[in-house]
Amino acid sequence: MKFVFDLDGTICFKGKPLSEGMVQVLDALVEKGHEIIFASARPIRDLLPVLPPHMQHFSMIGGNGAFVATGGHIISTIHFDQQIADSITKLIKTYEADYLIDSKWDYAYSGSSEHPIRRNVDPEQRAKNIHLDELNEIVKVVILHSYNERQLLEELQKLPIVTYMHGHEGIIDISPKGVDKWAGLQKMGIEPQKFIAFGNDANDVSMFKHAQRSVCVGEHTDLLQQFATDRITNEEEQVIQKIMELMEEIQ
Repeated sequence: MKFVFDLDGTICFKGKPLSEGMVQVLDALVEKGHEIIFASARPIRDLLPVLPPHMQHFSMIGGNGAFVATGGHIISTIHFDQQIADSITKLIKTYEADYLIDSKWDYAYSGSSEHPIRRNVDPEQRAKNIHLDELNEIVKVVILHSYNERQLLEELQKLPIVTYMHGHEGIIDISPKGVDKWAGLQKMGIEPQKFIAFGNDANDVSMFKHAQRSVCVGEHTDLLQQFATDRITNEEEQVIQKIMELMEEIQ
């Protein structure tokens, strides 16, 4: 069976790498013959540092589906067309928004150095933080703060894009139209009802809808819970226990 795991708030916490206990249970899954896929809002660049080296070649979806990687290499990216990118950039400037904007590898960051997201951005200095105007393409946008977040969100929702509002973090996550985690899984050839998904937020809904079993970690969003077959708290011990239970149930 294929197991698809979101990262932050699902199997890793507070931006820290996977714990020893989590690595052990994931290794046990693989030893049992199961396949692991990671599916995160993080770009591949920032997904790698939280994984142990022996898991960095696993199949991965980054940027909520904008990036697809296998064998340690990015095989697919989806970026905004120039007109949409220009519209987003104009809104960012109009509403004086702080942002994290990713291209295929490099990025532009304008927020505070103390923002929690900043600690998770390129901690191993694999890429360059460059000016927004220097990015050759825009794959993903995160709005960290603006002077009128509600109005900015309303303006963004008029564009043909995908937006996720992370209420508990107060950020707006923006991807190109048609991008979500399920779309990324399909690019890997994953079929409906042929995988088990673990997630904790609205950006996991698309894969929950198509999973054989779906485990909601925590209670961040009522929407996600509607599509979950299983619900657990966001305590790491509970997550590990659930993985072990499913590993025994599914041979």
